[in-house]
Amino acid sequence: MKNRKQYFILFLSIFICALAQAQPRQGQPAAEIALPSATGDTLRLSSLKGKVVLLDFWASWCGPCRVANKGLAKIYSKYKEKGFEIYSVSLDDEKDNWLKAIKKDKITWLQVIDRGGWETPTARMWSVEALPTSYLIDKGGRLIAMDLEGKDLEKALKDMLED
Repeated sequence: MKNRKQYFILFLSIFICALAQAQPRQGQPAAEIALPSATGDTLRLSSLKGKVVLLDFWASWCGPCRVANKGLAKIYSKYKEKGFEIYSVSLDDEKDNWLKAIKKDKITWLQVIDRGGWETPTARMWSVEALPTSYLIDKGGRLIAMDLEGKDLEKALKDMLED
């Protein structure tokens, strides 16, 4: 009985350590993403180095994501000329639903799709467990913050883009 308990504790410790290492952390370089855009071209996250980037995970069927798009549209129009870009990754299964949502929400920032929902390699690599999820990335390609919204996102952008 004592051995079972020790094995369980050992297994649990290994699992927690592996999970902690898998989480993207502040200060780490952003992992590469290369996915197809609405036109079929491959867009690489690394191509945006030199800009402040909001990496945004969403889906057309996600109500909170669709509401968040309205706020992002305002922030994007305010800061895009100052070196801000949004790289949105859709986890939609259906490309048509994704394209309709882009049009309906009047999204003008970069959009890519990784069809397959939660089980996509990109969602797993970035530990996406809820939508929307976002990561703020600095000009050097390092993770700065996660899930900033509204005034908190604007404050961070002001601070980062004043350089």
